Amino acid sequence: MVKYFWLIWLLPVVAFSQEKVTFSFDNKPISEVLFSLEKTFDVRFSYSDKLVENKKITINRKQKILQEILEEIESKTTLEFKRINKRYLIVKNKKELNSLQKLKEIVLDNYLTKGISKNKKGFYTIKPKQLEILPGLIETDVLESIQQLPGVVSVNETATGLVVRGGTSDQNRIIWDGINIYHNGHLFGMISAFNPTVSHKITFHNKGTNPRFGERISSVIDIKTNGQITDKLKASFSINGISADAFIETPIIAKKLSLQLSVRRSYADIYQTTTFDKLSDKVFQTTKIKHTENTTNEFYFTDYNIKLNYKLNKKNSLSFSSIFINNQLDYLVKDIDNAIDNNDLLKIKNEGYVIDWNKKWTDKVSQKTAASFSKYKLNYNFIKTKIDGIGRNQISDFDKRNIIFDTNIFTEFKIETTNKSHINLGYQYSFKDVSYAFLDTSNLSFVLDFDENEITTHSLYTNYSYKNKKIINLETGFRLNYYKELDKIKLEPRLIIYKNLTDKLKLQITGEIKNQVISQIDETVLSNLSLENRLWRLADGKIFPIINSNQISVGILYNSNGWSFDVDHYYKNIKGVTALSLGFLNPDGKTFRIGKQKVVGVDFYTKKDIKNFKTWVSYSYTNVKSKFTDLNKDAYFTANTSITHAVSTSIAYKLKQFQIALGWKWRTGKPFTKSIVSNNQINFEGINTERLPNYHRLDFSTTYQLNLSKKNNLKGKIGLSIRNIYNQKNQLSREYTGFNNLNDPIEVADKFSLGFTPNFLFKVYW
Repeated sequence: MVKYFWLIWLLPVVAFSQEKVTFSFDNKPISEVLFSLEKTFDVRFSYSDKLVENKKITINRKQKILQEILEEIESKTTLEFKRINKRYLIVKNKKELNSLQKLKEIVLDNYLTKGISKNKKGFYTIKPKQLEILPGLIETDVLESIQQLPGVVSVNETATGLVVRGGTSDQNRIIWDGINIYHNGHLFGMISAFNPTVSHKITFHNKGTNPRFGERISSVIDIKTNGQITDKLKASFSINGISADAFIETPIIAKKLSLQLSVRRSYADIYQTTTFDKLSDKVFQTTKIKHTENTTNEFYFTDYNIKLNYKLNKKNSLSFSSIFINNQLDYLVKDIDNAIDNNDLLKIKNEGYVIDWNKKWTDKVSQKTAASFSKYKLNYNFIKTKIDGIGRNQISDFDKRNIIFDTNIFTEFKIETTNKSHINLGYQYSFKDVSYAFLDTSNLSFVLDFDENEITTHSLYTNYSYKNKKIINLETGFRLNYYKELDKIKLEPRLIIYKNLTDKLKLQITGEIKNQVISQIDETVLSNLSLENRLWRLADGKIFPIINSNQISVGILYNSNGWSFDVDHYYKNIKGVTALSLGFLNPDGKTFRIGKQKVVGVDFYTKKDIKNFKTWVSYSYTNVKSKFTDLNKDAYFTANTSITHAVSTSIAYKLKQFQIALGWKWRTGKPFTKSIVSNNQINFEGINTERLPNYHRLDFSTTYQLNLSKKNNLKGKIGLSIRNIYNQKNQLSREYTGFNNLNDPIEVADKFSLGFTPNFLFKVYW
């Protein structure tokens, strides 16, 4: 399969920029004109959709070269073209210099596809409204899109289980309009909780993180909604194989106040599609939901977002945002023979609110201030009821809870010191109150574990930015954290160096130190549902220390004649990680162990655009070693997140309103501990000394844009995707389950990937 892909990928390319071509456009949208030029002359334009929105042009029929056509567009519009190299051009408004300045920050545009770019500062930018098709996706799912980038895998094949450069998913900080998010998925992680219709811009930091971002050691996913005042009504409605959503954006006071509102809800409690059945088969495969009869299963999820943008005057603006994420499961099993009802109730909610103020004091000094609040609540009940001649008698009621209250206030000043440099100065206050408990509410006694803790953090940070194309681009700064309850001070220096070695070859070096006080532990419950068994907890400085990470990376970027190459080598040293050692098999020996990790990796990416075709290949090598006290004779062993080799490759085609993409993923299997279960005893043969079979799957997606009505600008979109086209049965994990009781049986639980999974999309918008 790979050799055939390379034959397609290495098709010859011819540049036509100096050839004369006959062109004519009669009052056509400029976006269509630019697309035709890209296709004909094999060039790429970078511009914002708003820049060409509702703009049309007429060009008389005549033979012209590309430069002549561009000059004619410039003479008839306010647009101006700036050439970066032979193939890439920037489109800007002649009156707007800021847009050009921002585009100059991009070093690799159309990363994977249009709508994704890589910045000189090392982070990725995703603009969902510009994003073209990716294999397996028919909507711009935030977390699924990030999984396409090199160095990011999902070991458990979920949208939320992101492993970034060997780091666990709880080491990724996810922010929605400044609100910390602790539950980021629906259907137990299979779908991200962020409505793709609302997401306006996503920045993904996997290295060289700006000092304004703290709290997590692996990555930052910063999701922003539209912060501009809209001048006209915009709305959409869409439905896919899982859920339906509606969105509206409307002005309230012209050029002063506007509103955004979105609502999304699953409909599986009303009608279950093939898509839902396939996802639920994967989710519930090792639980009693898939292995019992006489059941009632009610599941649904909802999320909604509200945002108000208010412009006080030219120098002041305010915004208010809120997000609500809700998942609920009510599962009832009737044991008719023994007259017992077993009822699983699961509720997970994450809500957040933020108010944001932007102030421009002078032409060179601006300030941003925000206050946010986030609340996360998980509540799981397992209720067993005996039905006899007298009535219903509750035998047990097991309750698992996890609650987070998170408050953040920050203010930051940006000072333009010269035309080539600026400095950022900021302060952040953070208060986290986290508790979790396992209790039997029938007698109010704690069963397994309980903890309630709070941490107040005061942080000062600064960042200095210097840009000189001929010499060097430099970003350097630090973050100073004081953890009040722990009486600890942690310094986090950050550094980014970007250097043009030649016009085509760039060097990028980053270094950073990060600390993390909130993380997740694995717990089990007195029911074999066990779908949400990861609970958040805070560091206490004793059993749970502050997690510390040092990371350095060195990379080379090359861009010429439509070819793009990106190679990055990195090393991470992590201290203070904890693990619950075999608590689910031996409750008398439940022990939290403190350890450290070493991560070495290489990310490689290359891309070539050939007229209407986009092709890319990425490869990642990751080696993660863990070491815990009094475990494995204090020697290093392979970590669960160590996916040694991972390859992704794709080919996509676009012709006007039609897009199609095919993508293949391959990676080495997840490490697991080989063991022998005999007479209800389990004997392990080392830790993670074996690997599951290699994982691979082929994904397909296609979309088509519809012009439903020119009169009222009504448009539509239809789409079809298929995951795992050849229905490969990939083993994702091997686990051992019990009931926290030495007398209960130990069982081997093998979990497998999605099978052949189709999905559809129908969307209308105006």
